[in-house]
Amino acid sequence: MSERETTRLVAWSHEMRAVHRRLREALQLVLDSLDSVDSLDFLHGEAMKDLLLYCRGFCAALDGHHRGEDRTLFPAIAAAHPDLRPVLRKLEQDHSMIGYLLGGLGAAVEGAAGPDELRRHLDGVSAIMESHFRYEERQLLTVLEALELHVTPAEAFGPL
Repeated sequence: MSERETTRLVAWSHEMRAVHRRLREALQLVLDSLDSVDSLDFLHGEAMKDLLLYCRGFCAALDGHHRGEDRTLFPAIAAAHPDLRPVLRKLEQDHSMIGYLLGGLGAAVEGAAGPDELRRHLDGVSAIMESHFRYEERQLLTVLEALELHVTPAEAFGPL
Protein backbone atom coordinates (compact mmCIF):
# COMPACT_ATOMS: atom_id res chain seq x y z
CA MET A 1 0.00 0.00 0.00
CA SER A 2 1.36 3.41 -0.94
CA GLU A 3 1.76 6.31 1.49
CA ARG A 4 -1.04 8.15 -0.33
CA GLU A 5 -3.41 5.21 0.16
CA THR A 6 -2.48 4.96 3.83
CA THR A 7 -3.07 8.69 4.24
CA ARG A 8 -6.51 8.35 2.64
CA LEU A 9 -7.41 5.51 4.98
CA VAL A 10 -6.41 7.46 8.06
CA ALA A 11 -8.14 10.55 6.70
CA TRP A 12 -11.62 9.09 7.36
CA SER A 13 -11.08 9.51 11.09
CA HIS A 14 -9.84 13.06 10.47
CA GLU A 15 -12.89 13.74 8.29
CA MET A 16 -15.24 12.66 11.08
CA ARG A 17 -13.48 14.86 13.62
CA ALA A 18 -13.53 17.81 11.21
CA VAL A 19 -17.24 17.40 10.48
CA HIS A 20 -18.07 17.16 14.17
CA ARG A 21 -16.00 20.29 14.83
CA ARG A 22 -17.83 22.21 12.07
CA LEU A 23 -21.21 21.10 13.42
CA ARG A 24 -20.25 22.18 16.94
CA GLU A 25 -19.18 25.55 15.54
CA ALA A 26 -22.45 25.90 13.62
CA LEU A 27 -24.46 25.17 16.76
CA GLN A 28 -22.38 27.73 18.66
CA LEU A 29 -23.19 30.29 15.97
CA VAL A 30 -26.90 29.64 16.50
CA LEU A 31 -26.49 29.94 20.28
CA ASP A 32 -24.46 33.14 19.94
CA SER A 33 -27.12 34.56 17.63
CA LEU A 34 -29.79 33.77 20.19
CA ASP A 35 -27.71 35.27 23.00
CA SER A 36 -27.24 38.50 21.06
CA VAL A 37 -30.93 39.32 20.62
CA ASP A 38 -32.93 41.61 22.82
CA SER A 39 -36.06 39.77 24.02
CA LEU A 40 -38.27 42.79 23.32
CA ASP A 41 -37.13 43.10 19.72
CA PHE A 42 -36.75 39.38 19.09
CA LEU A 43 -39.74 38.77 16.86
CA HIS A 44 -38.88 41.64 14.55
CA GLY A 45 -35.97 42.69 12.45
CA GLU A 46 -32.64 41.21 11.62
CA ALA A 47 -32.11 39.17 14.79
CA MET A 48 -34.94 36.79 13.92
CA LYS A 49 -33.83 36.58 10.28
CA ASP A 50 -30.28 35.74 11.33
CA LEU A 51 -31.49 33.12 13.77
CA LEU A 52 -33.72 31.55 11.11
CA LEU A 53 -30.81 31.41 8.69
CA TYR A 54 -28.33 29.97 11.19
CA CYS A 55 -30.84 27.48 12.57
CA ARG A 56 -31.92 26.23 9.16
CA GLY A 57 -28.31 25.87 8.10
CA PHE A 58 -27.33 24.01 11.25
CA CYS A 59 -30.37 21.73 11.13
CA ALA A 60 -29.78 20.91 7.44
CA ALA A 61 -26.08 20.27 8.01
CA LEU A 62 -26.62 17.97 11.00
CA ASP A 63 -29.40 16.07 9.23
CA GLY A 64 -27.28 15.72 6.08
CA HIS A 65 -24.36 14.44 8.14
CA HIS A 66 -26.49 11.73 9.73
CA ARG A 67 -28.06 10.73 6.40
CA GLY A 68 -24.60 10.31 4.90
CA GLU A 69 -23.49 8.13 7.78
CA ASP A 70 -26.67 6.01 7.70
CA ARG A 71 -26.61 5.57 3.92
CA THR A 72 -22.89 5.15 3.22
CA LEU A 73 -20.54 5.04 6.17
CA PHE A 74 -22.36 2.72 8.57
CA PRO A 75 -23.09 0.00 5.96
CA ALA A 76 -19.38 -0.01 5.05
CA ILE A 77 -18.40 -0.32 8.70
CA ALA A 78 -20.95 -3.09 9.26
CA ALA A 79 -19.60 -5.03 6.28
CA ALA A 80 -16.00 -4.74 7.48
CA HIS A 81 -16.76 -5.11 11.21
CA PRO A 82 -19.96 -7.12 11.82
CA ASP A 83 -19.23 -7.05 15.56
CA LEU A 84 -19.98 -3.30 15.51
CA ARG A 85 -23.57 -3.69 14.31
CA PRO A 86 -25.01 -3.09 17.82
CA VAL A 87 -22.97 0.12 18.09
CA LEU A 88 -24.16 1.22 14.65
CA ARG A 89 -27.80 0.52 15.60
CA LYS A 90 -27.40 2.69 18.70
CA LEU A 91 -25.88 5.48 16.60
CA GLU A 92 -28.75 5.21 14.11
CA GLN A 93 -31.22 5.45 17.01
CA ASP A 94 -29.40 8.59 18.13
CA HIS A 95 -29.76 9.96 14.61
CA SER A 96 -33.50 9.36 14.77
CA MET A 97 -33.78 11.04 18.18
CA ILE A 98 -31.72 14.02 17.01
CA GLY A 99 -33.89 14.27 13.90
CA TYR A 100 -36.95 14.42 16.12
CA LEU A 101 -35.36 17.15 18.24
CA LEU A 102 -34.37 19.09 15.13
CA GLY A 103 -37.99 18.88 13.95
CA GLY A 104 -39.14 20.40 17.23
CA LEU A 105 -36.51 23.12 16.97
CA GLY A 106 -37.49 23.87 13.39
CA ALA A 107 -41.15 24.12 14.33
CA ALA A 108 -40.31 26.46 17.20
CA VAL A 109 -38.27 28.69 14.90
CA GLU A 110 -40.93 28.72 12.21
CA GLY A 111 -43.57 29.45 14.84
CA ALA A 112 -41.59 32.46 16.06
CA ALA A 113 -41.07 31.00 19.53
CA GLY A 114 -39.44 33.24 22.07
CA PRO A 115 -35.81 33.11 23.13
CA ASP A 116 -36.44 30.97 26.23
CA GLU A 117 -38.26 28.27 24.27
CA LEU A 118 -35.63 28.29 21.54
CA ARG A 119 -32.89 28.00 24.15
CA ARG A 120 -34.59 24.90 25.62
CA HIS A 121 -34.73 23.29 22.17
CA LEU A 122 -31.11 24.19 21.42
CA ASP A 123 -29.91 22.93 24.80
CA GLY A 124 -31.64 19.60 24.18
CA VAL A 125 -30.16 19.23 20.71
CA SER A 126 -26.74 20.27 22.01
CA ALA A 127 -26.73 17.74 24.86
CA ILE A 128 -27.77 14.78 22.72
CA MET A 129 -25.53 15.81 19.81
CA GLU A 130 -22.46 16.13 22.03
CA SER A 131 -23.10 12.80 23.76
CA HIS A 132 -23.64 11.17 20.36
CA PHE A 133 -20.46 12.64 18.85
CA ARG A 134 -18.32 11.55 21.79
CA TYR A 135 -19.70 8.01 21.73
CA GLU A 136 -19.33 7.81 17.94
CA GLU A 137 -15.73 8.99 18.11
CA ARG A 138 -14.87 6.56 20.93
CA GLN A 139 -16.38 3.64 19.03
CA LEU A 140 -15.45 4.42 15.42
CA LEU A 141 -12.33 6.55 15.04
CA THR A 142 -9.97 3.60 15.28
CA VAL A 143 -12.12 1.66 12.81
CA LEU A 144 -12.15 4.60 10.41
CA GLU A 145 -8.35 4.72 10.39
CA ALA A 146 -8.32 1.40 8.53
CA LEU A 147 -11.63 1.52 6.66
CA GLU A 148 -11.45 1.19 2.90
CA LEU A 149 -14.25 3.31 1.55
CA HIS A 150 -14.31 4.54 -2.03
CA VAL A 151 -16.69 7.49 -1.80
CA THR A 152 -16.32 11.21 -1.37
CA PRO A 153 -16.27 12.70 2.12
CA ALA A 154 -19.62 14.37 1.35
CA GLU A 155 -21.18 10.99 0.59
CA ALA A 156 -19.89 9.55 3.85
CA PHE A 157 -20.40 12.53 6.18
CA GLY A 158 -22.85 14.84 4.48
CA PRO A 159 -22.30 18.06 2.53
CA LEU A 160 -20.06 19.89 4.98
